Amino acid sequence: MSIDDDAVVPSHYGNPFIEESRLRSGDAFTLLDWDVIAVAGVDRAKLLHLISSQNFEVLAAGDSSEMLVLDAQGHIAHAAGVVVSAEQVWLLTEHGRGAALAEHIRRMTFMMRVETSVVDGSAIGLFTEVLPAELRDRAVVVWNDPWPLTAVGGAHYGVADADHPAFGSRRCVVVVPRSETDRAIETLQESGLSAAGLSAWEAARVADWRPALSHEAAYSTLPHEVDWLRTAVHLEKGCYPGQETVAKLVNLGKPPRRLTFLYLEVEEDLPAVGSEVTLDGKPVGVLTSVARSVEDGPIGLALLKRQVPVSAVVQVGDAVASQVEIVGRAGKSSASPQQRPGTGLNARRLGGPAPTMQAKSLGGK
Repeated sequence: MSIDDDAVVPSHYGNPFIEESRLRSGDAFTLLDWDVIAVAGVDRAKLLHLISSQNFEVLAAGDSSEMLVLDAQGHIAHAAGVVVSAEQVWLLTEHGRGAALAEHIRRMTFMMRVETSVVDGSAIGLFTEVLPAELRDRAVVVWNDPWPLTAVGGAHYGVADADHPAFGSRRCVVVVPRSETDRAIETLQESGLSAAGLSAWEAARVADWRPALSHEAAYSTLPHEVDWLRTAVHLEKGCYPGQETVAKLVNLGKPPRRLTFLYLEVEEDLPAVGSEVTLDGKPVGVLTSVARSVEDGPIGLALLKRQVPVSAVVQVGDAVASQVEIVGRAGKSSASPQQRPGTGLNARRLGGPAPTMQAKSLGGK
């Protein structure tokens, strides 16, 4: 098995259900068409700290993390996995998004001593904590996905880490030089691993409620709406583009939409990504991801209006779907104040008792 420079990664290699099962158990790998960026120079951490949602001042060599680049209104513009090394910061992002992210970093460099380049490498996805020694030796970088563990300075809008379906997933991505891709594949196969297509990788992602840039973030999405504050946003850092919106929603507001997991009932074909989600004939959201899972059958992720009842059965094209709550309908994160600042002021004006203010600081418990 080999992959050419311009090859499209297969959806599957014969049986996507077996491939997903083997992938989940650590017995398969998926070739990913991700882009890889290297950010070098003595000011690299300072620059990335200033333009992204992550706190690069506390990341040390060897750490794996995530970052988002937001627009001025707090919507997600870029997302990347982060690996810090002694000499550079590696950024892993979706196929076709690397050049734009690298150019954005260059535009923001100004007089800082930073060099940014897109790396010609191949990404390989696995679910394991132990890589074959030869593969690790060949790797340019290894990213250990932090999802769904709520980072220090992060917050979640849904279930606690231990109750999350992705808890213990052990997802990682290995990047090797493009010229060594075939040998890396041979090494994995010699170690007893088989190939799994992108359908298996996507099914595992959807089942893990894991947001993706080209799916959940494609709809002028705020990070709160898809629970991405867990791993990609540090609430205790200073100003960066979009930070005001991030803070206001955590402390004062509620996300206007919420990501939800769907169990789909379909007769044949899955509904297309981007399909309208309706309730009683009225549009209430959009289908952002869809897959067939070996354990759960047809499943999906959807961005719905926050007030849609969790118990409601919704329509997605010709399919009907029941919901599992990801982002809580109440709209409060684990870092939100127990009482919203200003609550009770009207009662006070009418002669009632003054409200008790116990607002937490950003990132507080």
